[in-house]
Amino acid sequence: MNQWWRHAVFYEIYVRSFQDSNGDGIGDLDGIIQRLDYLNDGTPSSLGVDAVWLTPIYPSPMRDFGYDVADYVDVHPVFGDLRTFDRFVEEAHRRGIRVVLDFVPNHTSSEHPWFQDSRTSRTSPRRDWYIWRDPKPGGSPPNNWVSSFGGPAWSLDPHSAQYYLHSFLPEQPDLNWRNPQVIEAMENVLRFWLDRGVDGFRVDVIHKLVKDRALRDNPKPLPEEEHPVYHFGGQVHLYDEDQPEVHDIIRRWRTLLDRYGERMMVGEVYLFDAERIARYYGTGGDELHLAFNFRFLWSPWDAASFRHEVETMERLLPAGAQPTYVLSSHDAPRHLTRFDHPSLAHARARMAALMLLTLRGSPFLYYGEEIGMRDVPIPPDRICDPVGQRFPGLGRDPERTPMQWDAGPYAGFSTVEPWLPLPEDYKQCNVEAQRQDPASLLSFYRALIWKRKSSLALLEGGYRTLPCPESVFAYLREHREQTLAIALNFGSEPVTVTFPRGGRLWFATDPHQQHPVGLDWQLAPCEGIVVELEASPIH
Repeated sequence: MNQWWRHAVFYEIYVRSFQDSNGDGIGDLDGIIQRLDYLNDGTPSSLGVDAVWLTPIYPSPMRDFGYDVADYVDVHPVFGDLRTFDRFVEEAHRRGIRVVLDFVPNHTSSEHPWFQDSRTSRTSPRRDWYIWRDPKPGGSPPNNWVSSFGGPAWSLDPHSAQYYLHSFLPEQPDLNWRNPQVIEAMENVLRFWLDRGVDGFRVDVIHKLVKDRALRDNPKPLPEEEHPVYHFGGQVHLYDEDQPEVHDIIRRWRTLLDRYGERMMVGEVYLFDAERIARYYGTGGDELHLAFNFRFLWSPWDAASFRHEVETMERLLPAGAQPTYVLSSHDAPRHLTRFDHPSLAHARARMAALMLLTLRGSPFLYYGEEIGMRDVPIPPDRICDPVGQRFPGLGRDPERTPMQWDAGPYAGFSTVEPWLPLPEDYKQCNVEAQRQDPASLLSFYRALIWKRKSSLALLEGGYRTLPCPESVFAYLREHREQTLAIALNFGSEPVTVTFPRGGRLWFATDPHQQHPVGLDWQLAPCEGIVVELEASPIH
């Protein structure tokens, strides 16, 4: 079977923000079709990505911008329709681009017909499709669970005098994955899209699907262990996520996908325990093909931190499994904003790209990172994200702003004011300004991605950390036909690294930097190099 995902460079498209084709200020499928040649036209003049992941395109009231699904087997009119989607898949495949669709199985919209039916009465045939419980004596919620978006994870339905569970907004009720009818209905959803030619799914909050059968209270963390991200709401999330039965569901999905051949799943396993993340790959390749590693995404700009996260996953993953690496997404501040620096920001952007695209694993790029897009300040009256509306300063709108295509009105994204504002510098930071500039960040990404395609060491080689100075993260990518040594200087001072054998420069963040051939290589601040080592002597 062709395991294309092992070699692919993935590209996340936040659909609302990529390209507007009809002048309503919101991106759509037709807009993405217009830009497919930019992503990959089969030549090195394009970015060269192998697969695109689309954020949700389903009909939705958009309380959480598509992550509140009202119909799993259709397309929201703002994005197009099923015929447009079919044409998108056809056009993507014609260019060798695989299509990965966001799948949101933990919860539906409160406007989904399933939930509308479920809440009609306690005796509704779909009542048990969701998680309903009586109040505690005195009327309080059934347990102490909290929503990821703040406040209790339970809302009282006055009609039936019962609470329903929602891990996110009240408008996003959780499905009951202990109900076989729910499992069957959602497998039918997967079949629907697989039959339309979808190559894979990014599965939203997959670790939350199954809840503790007894709905026990979550314990409080010990004071010395308390962590605002791991223990949001002041709880250890012992019973509302990562239940053993979730693996049974994933194995069923894997069997289903395997019947279609050459399909894949990448899971949003938003856990910060590497051992628990590794379990989602299963044993013998029977669960997820890939799982996001959020410890890596949230690492500070520090060689030791990134080295530790990579080594940990390499040690824990089952045989044959492949890591997944990402630095930016629609849920996290862009890494160029997080890693900004008064004088080294440009160098850091290149080095981050070099790391992401040379590690053993499947790299995921986020639209616009290849041109250096940063988070955009959002005025209070333009905040759209429900998280930002509830917690000012923590919203996700800044990393979801429109793609910056050119210096024209509205950055070439739309002919009208976009749904989110553009940055002040979009006339300098855009695709057209960088496309023909060999020194641009876009040219750097493009050159590296295309060079990666021809490297057996990067596509299939093993990983081994190299000893190096404290500020450097260095590693080998080893294949019987090629060995590459990568050294990344995270520091602000020059440093010398020594490789096990001599070699020649294969790629560098600064192509104008002079590097003599040999064992010792001097790196400038925030410089990264890839050296092709000489073949090992045969004894």
